[in-house]
Amino acid sequence: MQRTQFGDMACSIARTLDIIGEPWSPLILRDVYVGINRFDQIQQDLGISRKVLTERLKWLVTNEVLDRREYSTGRYEYVLTAKGTELADLLLVMVRWGDRWTAGEAGPPVLYRHHACGEISHVEPVCSVCAKPMHASDVDVLPGPGAAGFAS
Repeated sequence: MQRTQFGDMACSIARTLDIIGEPWSPLILRDVYVGINRFDQIQQDLGISRKVLTERLKWLVTNEVLDRREYSTGRYEYVLTAKGTELADLLLVMVRWGDRWTAGEAGPPVLYRHHACGEISHVEPVCSVCAKPMHASDVDVLPGPGAAGFAS
């Protein structure tokens, strides 16, 4: 079965999904973010097949989300690139949603302590210009310079 390619679409969401939209990719990214960064560790943590993990890691390295580094002769670990670190920010937004809507009575499985204030917190999107809260209901979607298919 051929995987749908979204990378050529004039849509930042589609292009992002082209890189990390396969269900294992965000989980691999999460593992590397929290320090589970060697192939066998990731494979054991996720219970993913070695073949699928190999394909996903190769894809994430090719797309410069992860970097593959030798830590011992013939042994490699994976680390986040700058691009991968920014994608980890996206995961924190997903965590916020998941904690709110899927955690159930048990509550969140993981807590996040903010380095700056030392408090347990969650991600809250804010405007990069005015620093006020920014949610989907607070914005208008307008065509940008790379838009295709928008009537202006």
